[in-house]
Amino acid sequence: VKRTTKLEVMPMIASEKAILDKLNNLDSGRGTMEDIIQDAQRQAEDDAEADTLEIAREVSEEMNIDQLAASTEEAPVIKLANLIIVQAIKDRASDIHVEPFEKTVRLRYRIDGSLVDVTPPPKNMQVALASRLKIMSNLDIAERRLPQDGRMRVRVGGRDVDLRVSFMPTVHGEKCVLRILDKSNLSASLDKLGLDQDTFRRFKAAVDAPHGLILVTGPTGSGKTTTLYSALNELNNPEYNIITVEDPVEFQIPGINQVPTKKEIGLTFANALRSILRQDPDIVMIGEIRDQETAEIAVEAALTGHQVLSTMHCNDAPGAIARLDDMGIAPFLISSSVILAAAQRLMRRVCSVCKEPVTYPPKMYEDLGIDPAFFEGVPLYRGRGCERCKNTGYSGRIAIIEVMTVTDEIRKLVIQRASAHEIGKVAIALGMQTLRMAALNKVREGASTLEQTLIATASY
Repeated sequence: VKRTTKLEVMPMIASEKAILDKLNNLDSGRGTMEDIIQDAQRQAEDDAEADTLEIAREVSEEMNIDQLAASTEEAPVIKLANLIIVQAIKDRASDIHVEPFEKTVRLRYRIDGSLVDVTPPPKNMQVALASRLKIMSNLDIAERRLPQDGRMRVRVGGRDVDLRVSFMPTVHGEKCVLRILDKSNLSASLDKLGLDQDTFRRFKAAVDAPHGLILVTGPTGSGKTTTLYSALNELNNPEYNIITVEDPVEFQIPGINQVPTKKEIGLTFANALRSILRQDPDIVMIGEIRDQETAEIAVEAALTGHQVLSTMHCNDAPGAIARLDDMGIAPFLISSSVILAAAQRLMRRVCSVCKEPVTYPPKMYEDLGIDPAFFEGVPLYRGRGCERCKNTGYSGRIAIIEVMTVTDEIRKLVIQRASAHEIGKVAIALGMQTLRMAALNKVREGASTLEQTLIATASY
């Protein structure tokens, strides 16, 4: 093959079924819509749900899909759009990417943080598919020159699933990304997050405090919002008036007043917060503290008897203190308002079906800066790869969290404007478990791998 193609050949291991499936799909770009649908209909359950997929109607945004698509009710593009969404939800995808190129269309799902190629639709159905997704999202199908954002709610397997939809014009057509907001992935309470006993105790104590500012930090997609929603679920009872301001509202929670920001009409985080504080709130959740004005109002609210929860973009828990300082918040206000700072990452979970023991070379322990004796007598695991995990060796993700309780010792350092590194050293001495140690403990439990530890805690 190398001699014939004059290309470099990379040997790969695959099952016979995977090879046959790939061969059967090679000409999908030239096939008809019916071919794509037949390929996707291999599982009878998927087919049944695709036939009955419906748009859940909300009172504020009623729309009749039957009327909008009356002339194409039986068109294959409708079934294709449904199948794309159904399969993504079944595969636990967080995002769906439909990307147009010169001669092809690429379809990818983001599963456990990684993009995975799936059988693509043919190029000649690109515009029709985009229009169908726009109709489902109540967007303008005639506008193809400007970005558009929308939202839809579908019913799959008897439950409602929200999707946030974004269209972006490219040189070869409109790229569409659908963010899947599946409530079934939310933890009902903090004890469902998989925290170790000490971390859970620290977090629970802060959440149960009558007032103060709780900050959860981490990069985009690290599960910060999910953790805050878990905390809100813990607090959600008739005794409290809970109000959130978010951009946008990702999950709708019964019993909680949720306010979406609308920058185009001036409803920013800061403006919304000023009004919220006049609504007699007990607990306020701010989607993200992005600027000085929002930070000032959040700190003021925490100091005046409200419990405030929010997120920030920082590498670690002590970094949240430094970030507020950088925003211009006075150190004495930070030390008086912040009661807990946490940093979070997501690690991929070892597939339970193809899990097998593994022995790591000394270089791996050197890269992590740990003594191999840390795992003495404890078997380590890695996924071999199977059909269930799509030969990745991983299935699902778990959260690792670094929790820093703001004690009197740390307050003194904050007032002295100590660096995040100095604050971190004292926090560790006081019992804080770092992200790296949280990840290594997940490896000891057999839940993840050393490779994932390196990836998730690369900044350490």
